[in-house]
Amino acid sequence: MVTSKTTDYQPTVYIETHGCKLNQADSSLLARDFVGAGYRVASSEQSVDVYILNSCTVTHVADRKARRALRAAKRRYPQAIIVAAGCYPERTPKELESMDAVDLVFGNHDKQLLVSKVTERHNEAHDVCQNSSISNSIDLLNSPWSKTRASVKIQEGCNQVCAYCIVPKVRGRERSILPEEIVSNISELADEGYKEVVLTGTQLGSYGFDLSGMDLTGLLRRILGETTIERIRVSSLQPYDISPDLVDLWSNPRMCPHFHMPLQSGSDKILKSMRRRYTSQEYLSAIKYVRSTVANVSVTADVIAGFPGESDHDFEQTISLCNAIQFASLHVFPYSARPGTSATYLDDHVSADLKSVRTDELIAISQMHHEKFISSIIGQVRPVLWEESKEDKGVTEWVGLTDNYVRVKTVSEENLANQIIPSRILLKSKDTVMTELAELTV
Repeated sequence: MVTSKTTDYQPTVYIETHGCKLNQADSSLLARDFVGAGYRVASSEQSVDVYILNSCTVTHVADRKARRALRAAKRRYPQAIIVAAGCYPERTPKELESMDAVDLVFGNHDKQLLVSKVTERHNEAHDVCQNSSISNSIDLLNSPWSKTRASVKIQEGCNQVCAYCIVPKVRGRERSILPEEIVSNISELADEGYKEVVLTGTQLGSYGFDLSGMDLTGLLRRILGETTIERIRVSSLQPYDISPDLVDLWSNPRMCPHFHMPLQSGSDKILKSMRRRYTSQEYLSAIKYVRSTVANVSVTADVIAGFPGESDHDFEQTISLCNAIQFASLHVFPYSARPGTSATYLDDHVSADLKSVRTDELIAISQMHHEKFISSIIGQVRPVLWEESKEDKGVTEWVGLTDNYVRVKTVSEENLANQIIPSRILLKSKDTVMTELAELTV
C-alpha cells in the first residue's frame, strides 16, 4: 500500500525479542527511538509496516528459532520490512542476508543506525511525508508491547571469554553505562508508571571498572537514593561478585530478594575447562552467604549438560551440588557448540543422546526442588506486582510476580494492573501458584 504525501500517516513497528534481559532492554530502547521517529509500537496481531527480530545466538536452537520467526513474519506481514537484528547477525550476518524473508540486517554494533535506515527504506517504499502532523507520543506502559517491569541496561560486553560462550564476540568488550544516565532512565520509567526495573548486562558485577570511583554497590546506592522506583531487581551475578557491602543493600525492601547466579557445572574439572573463575566450593559458599543474609531469598541458576569432556563422575558432581543447594529453579541447557568458541576444538564431545538424558535429569531435579521451594513459602504474604489478566468463563484471573521471583495467579474482579499488592501464597496446582489478596488499594 502506497500512502500519499498529503495524507497524515503513522507507520507501525513490531519488535519481537528473543533471549536475555539485555536484549529486552535493547528492544525497549529501540521502541522509544522508533516512537521518537514517528512510529507507533504495535502488537503482533496487528498489521505492521516494520517487523524487527532482536535475536539471540547463544545456542543453535536460538538460531533456529530466529530463522523460524523471520520466515513466519514474512508470511504474516508480506508487505512489511523484515529486519534481523541483534546477536545472531552480529555473529554471522551473511547467513541472514541470504534469507529471502529478510530485508535488512543489523548486528549489535550497528543498532544505532537501525531506526534511520529503516525509516529511509520505509519512506522510499511508501512515499511518506516527512512532516506528518501525527503525534509521535505513545503511552509505552499501556501499549500491548510493554509491561509493568522494565529492563535497564547498565553495562554491556564481556572480557571473561568462557570456552563455550559466543557473547564476547557478539557483545564486545565490557563497558559501563554512566550512572547519571542510568539514574535518569530509571526516574523516567518511574514517572511513566513502571513499578520495577531489572538491571541487566553481561557481567553486572564488573560494573564501573572503567569509571572513576564507581562499582555495582555504588550504583545501587545511587538508584536507591535518587529514584522512586518501587522495586529493583538485579538480573544476574557471579559468585565472586558477592560481598558484604553489596549484599547488605538487600536490607532495603525495594531490593527484590532474588539472586540469579549461573552455575554451569558442579565439577571443578569442567569449570576449569569452561574457564569459569570459581570452584564448586566457592560457588556454594556464595550461596550460603546470600541465604544467611537476605530473608526469604530465592536463588536460581543456569547449568549446562554435556560440556565436552563431562564424564559420568563430573555429571554426578553437578547433580550432587544442585541437590545440596536446592535452587528455586534451574535453567538447563544442553551444550551447544558455537563456531568461534574454543570449546568446539576440545576433545571428547558428549553424544547428543547422552546430553539429552542428562538435560532431562537436571530438569527433573529442578522441578523437584522448585516444588519444595513453593511448599516452603505456602502461607507467606509476599508483595506481588500484578501484570496482566485474562477472562475464562466469566472469571477474571490475574498473573503477577512476587518480589522473590515466583509467578503467581489470583482471581479478582478489581483492576489489579500494575499494582504491587501483598498477597498470600495459598497452594500450587500443576504449574499454577495461587494467591489471595491480603490488601488492596485502588
